Amino acid sequence: MPVFKTPFNGYSVKFSPFYESRLAVATAQNFGILGNGRLHVLSLPPAPSTPLTELISFDTADGIYDLAWSESHDSLLVAAVADGSVKLYDTALAPAQNPLRSLQEHTREVHSVDYNPTRRDSFITASWDDTIKLWTLDRPASIRTFKEHVYCVYAAAWNPRHTDVFASASGDCTVRIWDVREPGSTMIIPGHDFEILCCDWNKYDDCIIATASVDKSIKVWDVRSSRAPISVLNGHGYAVRKVKFSPHHRNLMVSCSYDMSVCMWDFMVEDALVGRYDHHTEFAVGVDLSVLVDGLMASTGWDELVYVWQHGTDPRAP
Repeated sequence: MPVFKTPFNGYSVKFSPFYESRLAVATAQNFGILGNGRLHVLSLPPAPSTPLTELISFDTADGIYDLAWSESHDSLLVAAVADGSVKLYDTALAPAQNPLRSLQEHTREVHSVDYNPTRRDSFITASWDDTIKLWTLDRPASIRTFKEHVYCVYAAAWNPRHTDVFASASGDCTVRIWDVREPGSTMIIPGHDFEILCCDWNKYDDCIIATASVDKSIKVWDVRSSRAPISVLNGHGYAVRKVKFSPHHRNLMVSCSYDMSVCMWDFMVEDALVGRYDHHTEFAVGVDLSVLVDGLMASTGWDELVYVWQHGTDPRAP
């Protein structure tokens, strides 16, 4: 299966919503603690036995923790940077002409960015400064700052159907549901006893959300009755760093963990773990599922490797 070696430690990987053979990877030097960052745009080879090729890359003075493809412009990327900045890149332009914009408002590391899939003109960023910010492409300043969490916000994710609704996951052990038309959060879910590192909405049921935590578990919630999770997925040996619902199957999701594994789950059945991949040799911190190709997966980790493979196959197979 295609593999790419990055010079820095991998942090996030995302498939393009426009081109089935294109993906981007966010990386940070020295495990993101101190040093530079690089954003790679990669192309899948026509034959699975050949490596991924780099189309373009962009360097930053600080590590890049996350990225998001624009839902409206096929060449536009947004990067979440460790210096608190949010940078916009156009892959159709040379590195010297990038970034198009550097938005500097967060006072600490930006850990997550998510592009609105329904409105397609806005995105949200989550930061270690305990806030989430809402941005649009045409404005040099954020539209709004959401401040209720009392510790780092590690992730924020738009609802796939409701244009104004998003969720945020925090080190304060809560997930909050927000509506940008409302003055404050509309729901607080005290989801775990330890830090919540990620959240994602089900793409087929807009009331279902998953949370991933330092407690090694993934919990699935129905926001209509959130007193208890509808499913608890155990199987990771260390903190679960990312969770992502399948864009093609209502009951499937993928996760990656500090136990170096990537797992596929069916949260509707009792034996929920349907696939486990142990191809990384360091923390697995980035995972994604292609919107355009059913079952196509990508992961990256601190072993400086990016893997792309079809679910059910060996990511390390030649």
